[in-house]
Order: sequence, then C-alpha cells, then structure tokens
Amino acid sequence: MALSDLDIERELKHLPLETTALLGEANTGRIVSRWLLGILITLFLVLFLPWQQSVRGEGTVTALDPADRPQELPTRIDGRIEQWFVQEGQYVNKGDSIVRISEIKEEYLNPNVLPLTSQQQSAKESAIGEKQNKAAALSTLISQLDAQRDFKLQQTANKIEQYRAEVRQAVLEDSVARDQLRRRERLFRDTLGLVSVNELQAFQIRAQSASAKLVEKQQMLLSAQTDLSSIPAEYGEKISKARSDRASTLAEVSEGRSEVAKLKDKVGSLTIRNSFYLIEAPQDGYVVRATKAGQGEIVKAGEPIVTIQPARPSKAVELFVKPMDIALLKPGRHVRIFFDGWPALQISGWPQVASGTFGAQVAVIDQFPNRAGQFRVLLVPDTTRDEPWPAQLRLGTGVQGWAMLDNVTVGWEIWRQLNGFPLSINPNEALPADAVAGGKGTGKSDAKSVGKK
Repeated sequence: MALSDLDIERELKHLPLETTALLGEANTGRIVSRWLLGILITLFLVLFLPWQQSVRGEGTVTALDPADRPQELPTRIDGRIEQWFVQEGQYVNKGDSIVRISEIKEEYLNPNVLPLTSQQQSAKESAIGEKQNKAAALSTLISQLDAQRDFKLQQTANKIEQYRAEVRQAVLEDSVARDQLRRRERLFRDTLGLVSVNELQAFQIRAQSASAKLVEKQQMLLSAQTDLSSIPAEYGEKISKARSDRASTLAEVSEGRSEVAKLKDKVGSLTIRNSFYLIEAPQDGYVVRATKAGQGEIVKAGEPIVTIQPARPSKAVELFVKPMDIALLKPGRHVRIFFDGWPALQISGWPQVASGTFGAQVAVIDQFPNRAGQFRVLLVPDTTRDEPWPAQLRLGTGVQGWAMLDNVTVGWEIWRQLNGFPLSINPNEALPADAVAGGKGTGKSDAKSVGKK
C-alpha cells in the first residue's frame, strides 16, 4: 500500500512524539538573522547619536556661607557642668541658654571675688582722692610759705632801714649829749659856782642815757640784719620739706593709679569670666549633638561641649573632582546632580532624558587639592534652569554630579573611553583662571593644548 506524505503527517500528529514538537519551522534561521541584522543596524545608528560629555564627581551637601555650617560651641574656661537647658534636636533662638558651668580653679572659687575686688578698687580710688587732696594742700602750703618768706624778707628789710635811721638819730643824740657834758664839765672846773653839781650830774646821766640808747639801737640793727640772713634758710627748709612731702604724695598717687588700673583690669576680667559660666546659642538653629553628658562632668577650656546647626543655611554642594578634569571646569558651568534618598535616573550623555536630577552651577573651585589628591568644587542651585532643590535636604547628604561639557557622538565617546583620551572642550571657550596659572610662560600653551585635545 502506497502512503503519501500527507498521510504520514496526518498519522504523526496523533502520535505523542516530543521530538517532532521541538523541531522548528524551516524559516527560523531567517528570522534570527533578520533580528541580528536589525540590532546591528540599530547599534550602528546609535554610534552617530549625540552624546554630551561630562565630568563626574561625588560629594555631600554643605553650606556656602561658613556661618551656616555646623558650629561647635567650646567652653571658654575650665569648669564643671552644672545644668543643661536643652536637649538634642531642640530648636534654640539666638541668646538662649544651653548649659551652665561652674568654677574649678581655686582663685575663682569664692563667689564674692568680684564684689570684693570692686570694693578694693573703690577703696584704692578713695585713697588716691585723699592723697590728691593732700598734694593740693601741700601745693597751697608751698605757695603760702613762698609768700610768707617774701613778706618776712621785705618786713625785715624795712626794719633794718628803720633801725639804721634810729641808729643815726641815736649817734647824733649821743654826740650832742657828750658835747653838752664836756661843756658843763669845763664850766664846772673853770667857773666855780656857775654850774652846780646837780646840773653836772644831770648832764652826765643824759650823756650815759644817749650812749645806752645808741648801743640799744645798734643791737636792734644787728639783730634785724641777722634775722634777714636767717629767713631764707628758715623758710627754705620748710618749703623743701613741703615739696618733698608733695612729691612723695604724688608718687603714691601714681602708684595707686597703677594699682587701680590693675584692679580695673581684674574686675573686667572677672566680669567677662562670669559671662562664660552660661553658654548661649550664637544664632538660631538646632542642637545637633552634645559631646559632654550629665552633670558634674569636668570640661577644659576650648573643648567643644555642643554642636549647633543653623536653622536656615544657604545650601550648596561640594563635589570632589579628579585633577585631570579640574581644568575643564570654571565658575558658571552647568552641573546635573542627584541626592541620596531621592529617586533619580541619570544618563550622563543624555541629560534631557534624566529624571529626578536637579540643576546646579559651579560657584567656587579650590586652588589646591585635598589630602586625597582631589579638588573641591562648590555648587549652588541653578534656579534659572531647573526647579529648586528639595527643602528636606540635610547637610551631609550624599551627592553625585555631572558637569556638562561638549556634545560628541556615541561612537566618539566609546572610542575615547577605550583609548583613555581626555574629554573634549570648545577651543573658543575660555578656561578658568586657575587652569592656566600653572607657571609663567607655559600656562597659556598648556591651556591651548588642552583645548585642542
């Protein structure tokens, strides 16, 4: 019996043959080849698609203003923690009390050291005032002694002139009395009875009285002359003593003023030191971390005791870039970034299809690298092109960024990556100043060579 192909196929369909089910159609190879050819054509076309080069970096969220960054509050003096007024995470306003400490140094343990020092200052100032009054009184005394000396000299000189006149008068009277006595004695001897004995004795007494008066006047003149010569010495001693006392008093005043100045400085230092017992918030913010716990713990001067995070920091991003790429960046360069914790899809070569990324621009480029050999680049929000950064961002959040450069083809970028060629930049675009500051005479040529690459 002759069987046709159709009959055989009909019979085979009723048989449970797994091998025949696994056999494909005769045109499967053609389909696969067509798919492979389509994929190759697609990949070839992709090589000519535009690709935007970028410089990649990683970093964290920070604050552009140093005053907005986390601030550690140190203690100004050695002390012991007495009382906490805040808790971690609490919001504080500028001037709010955070912690109070007490003294541990022996010279400041007395709580009345400030008022006692102020009393010493007041007492010393009062003593200085009294000494100044004494010096003024001595100055007045010196002036009075000078005036008394001059008056005494003038008075004694006047007496001398008066005594001299009286001596001259006494000499004249003595001479007249002696002449009268001699005539009476001659008459008494020559003419008996013309001059009586009583009359002669009267003239003798008168002559003796004139001589005695002359001697008295001469003694008075001599005494006045002696007084005149002793007056300068007498008053000079008094004036010298008064001047010496005044100089000593003024020296004590100067010494007292020096002590008052020291006491004032001590009072000021104690007043300022008292203000160090209470540590206050320097600005509005949050208490992030207390580095010292509990009460009674000893802290040293300059040791951080609490960290404050400002309430409204001006947020920025610090990216760290390799030295080979830093020459391609300059202030104002656009950067695409995404933050840790925010879902994002970023294709560095096609930023237009990115999702969840934010715009930024270069604000500052450091002049020297860090210890890891990377340069820090500060980025600020680019609100002119993109939406603002999330308000929930915290300082320290991880960030990845891509600084957008020139457009090339995908094929060129693959070729560059395989061969390790540098990135391309527009030769007409000015490089940042720090990229051409490598040295005198060579910086410009180096920049041009980078541009040509």
